[in-house]
Amino acid sequence: MEERSPPPSFSDNIARLGSTAKDIRTKLDEYRASIAQSGFSLPTDVVERLQQLWGTVLELQESAEDVEEERRNSQALAEIGQVVNSSLDLATVLKEVMDTLIRLTGAERAFLMQRGMDGEMAIEVARNWDRTTMGPEEYAISSTIVDRVLEGGEAIVTTDAQIDPRFSDQESVIAHHLRSILCVPLKVKGTLTGVIYADNRIREGLFTEKHRALVLAFANQAAVALENARLFASVRRTLDEVTELKNLMEDVFTSIASGVITADMQDHITLCNRAAESILEIPQDELLGSSLRELLLPLDPDLDRKLEEVKKTDTRYVGLELMQVLEERGRIDLVLNITPLKTTEGQTRGVALVLDDLTEKRRLEAQHSLFERMVSPAVIDQLDPDSLQLGGDIVDITTLFADIQSYTAFSGATEPQTLMRVLNRYMAVAAEAVLKEEGTIDKFQGDAIMAWFNAPIAQPDHTLRAARAALALVKGVSQVHADMPPEFRLSFRVGIHFGEALLGLVGTEQRLDYTAIGDSVNIAKRLQESASEGQILISEAVAYRIMDQIMVKPLSPISMEGKAYPIRAYELIGLR
Repeated sequence: MEERSPPPSFSDNIARLGSTAKDIRTKLDEYRASIAQSGFSLPTDVVERLQQLWGTVLELQESAEDVEEERRNSQALAEIGQVVNSSLDLATVLKEVMDTLIRLTGAERAFLMQRGMDGEMAIEVARNWDRTTMGPEEYAISSTIVDRVLEGGEAIVTTDAQIDPRFSDQESVIAHHLRSILCVPLKVKGTLTGVIYADNRIREGLFTEKHRALVLAFANQAAVALENARLFASVRRTLDEVTELKNLMEDVFTSIASGVITADMQDHITLCNRAAESILEIPQDELLGSSLRELLLPLDPDLDRKLEEVKKTDTRYVGLELMQVLEERGRIDLVLNITPLKTTEGQTRGVALVLDDLTEKRRLEAQHSLFERMVSPAVIDQLDPDSLQLGGDIVDITTLFADIQSYTAFSGATEPQTLMRVLNRYMAVAAEAVLKEEGTIDKFQGDAIMAWFNAPIAQPDHTLRAARAALALVKGVSQVHADMPPEFRLSFRVGIHFGEALLGLVGTEQRLDYTAIGDSVNIAKRLQESASEGQILISEAVAYRIMDQIMVKPLSPISMEGKAYPIRAYELIGLR
């Protein structure tokens, strides 16, 4: 089958029409020239017909040129429309708009001006005929024409501003030799925001009403580009703000020390932070999407019911203490809060869990409790961990020493486990007697206890307190004897002395003791060693301070190592 050529396009037809008109014109010119050379004159009616034909040819040529111009303008507008709708690069789009405008109108320069935040007009784009961007030194335009367009909102065309009575006396027109000028309003969503200004400083009579309509069409395209850019910038700012907020929330969520887990209404875990991974020792990828019920069931079987209550009745569970055993860490202590997970409209969309690992806190609490048993609470309250320094102060204290009589022989004949149980029973009696009088227990030394009064908290009656503590100790031992086998019935011997001592921290930064040292402490120890079973010996200094409140029995002076003369002592019998 014979292949057919495609039908000619509208553009092809216009081009052929223009070519035909030119050919007819050429033939007529040639024919008229040959007739003139031959000297032959045509009849009048023939001449008239030829003139009519000549006029028709001229009209046809002008019409063809007009149609071709319209076609080029329409095609340029369509191309600009594609650029506007396919690119968000405002600078590139506006340059393309202005360059095309210059090409189609024959302008020398073109400017796009917009009103800024301060209300002043500013040139956004300035393009030259050679498709280059002009600098501020070339911004020579008619501000009068621009102002009139902004005030009236209508386009202005002048074929020669030098002789146009509307503008010929304006300084900018004269100074800058402005001639052909075309200025149209730029409207964005119906609001006049600027102008497009085109001119030619050389040619006059350049711009026509057709150019006015064309530039208005280009102004509409520029307005679309500006609005697209504004919308894009707004979306971009919103996206940046949302992204920044999202990143901030992720940073906060990641930084929270508590474990956070969320789940939907079907109990599928939707979110968890690093703290939750660390506390539960389960990677995030394993937690996400897994069943919340299966995760919580090993912690507490009753949590299944509590989850349903939270979702259905908006119940909140706060401070649930749980225990879990992990492979790596062993036993861990947790506190759990369960609350409804709400939307902004207040609808429940799941549950939120906050886990806190109390393992270390519980360990420190246990250590502190043990420390309180080893050291007087009064001492603990006086110690500032941030300002601990070796050394101490000289203070007046009443020192009490007590040990178990014949303990060495007893320990040699008793099994270690039994010995420790019996010893702790007696030490508990001694400690209770001292602490009841708010004394400070310095230390337990095997079967002995050392304590003092009047430090670190001042006690005006500290010597009497020491005496009461010693009497309570002896009485407590007799009560212990009531439910002990005879072979376990042991007795204390006690020594008490009043005097100055150095009270403070002794040791190194790695190992410290809060203790009292000095001659007065040694005397109390020597009195204790000189006492017999169940006996309380006090020094003369003690007796002198509280003689009117106690009953004593004078004893012979006691010789002590390191002392040049014997120490007078008394046996404490009771209180008055």
